[in-house]
Amino acid sequence: MRIADAYGPGKFGLSFELFPPKTPAGDEELFRHLVDLVAFEPSFITCTYGALGSTRTKTLDVVERVHRQFGCTVATHLTCVGSTVDDLRAYLRDALARGVDNVVALRGDPPRGDTQFQPVAGGLRYANELVGLIRGEFPQFSIAAAGYPETHQEAASPEADLANLKRKVDAGADVVITQLFYDNADFFRFRERCAAVGIAVPIVPGVLPVTNLAQIKRITSMCGARLPAGLVAALESHGERPEDQFEVGVEFATAQVQALLDADVPGVHFYVLNKSPATCRVLRAVTRPA
Repeated sequence: MRIADAYGPGKFGLSFELFPPKTPAGDEELFRHLVDLVAFEPSFITCTYGALGSTRTKTLDVVERVHRQFGCTVATHLTCVGSTVDDLRAYLRDALARGVDNVVALRGDPPRGDTQFQPVAGGLRYANELVGLIRGEFPQFSIAAAGYPETHQEAASPEADLANLKRKVDAGADVVITQLFYDNADFFRFRERCAAVGIAVPIVPGVLPVTNLAQIKRITSMCGARLPAGLVAALESHGERPEDQFEVGVEFATAQVQALLDADVPGVHFYVLNKSPATCRVLRAVTRPA
């Protein structure tokens, strides 16, 4: 299935995002967790693509195995980092040969230690260029692009960030999946702003249930997402009891996701961090569209 077909009247696009494990033990742990996740019949499952393309083969190994083992629709992430256009073409051909026909197209973050993104010689500078390459030369793929309810950290302004997103959609992106956020008001404003500039593709919220305060502080510091003070205080009150932090995070995520569902989002994309318990708890607790 093309991910573009996961959304629409009478449909609800549930998706999960994985990252490539670093060890064989990590592989097997991930696939144990996937047994629980696929029981919720996701529309598709994605896997990230490491800095400088460091996990490019591993990414395809993961999505190929997910597709083969569970029969799920899968999508590979792909970035511009460290790749020439010919490298990108070769990766896309490999993906098609492995039965992968969906791409989450991203510019990618600068390598660690670099403060600004710099394309390699013969590479691409912007995500809309990557979307255009895929749409123009590999029309078999359905394409998702990233959106930022709280504005990308490198954007000159919210307006410039939204203009960048529109360029990605105009270049051929079928779906927008958002960066994680913890205040639904940010998402609702973002959705309204997208509609106002003519972005008509599905806008899908990305959700990361909090299971550990130190971990989520590290993640949000890298992507610029804000943590509500009340959530931080509740997590800090259980600082010596990680199992209680987990319960606080699941309760918050359940309320957040239910409010999104009640506001008629076309789907929800869960950043599962290769684990199943928190996301499974949330999905069992919420009332999903029929």
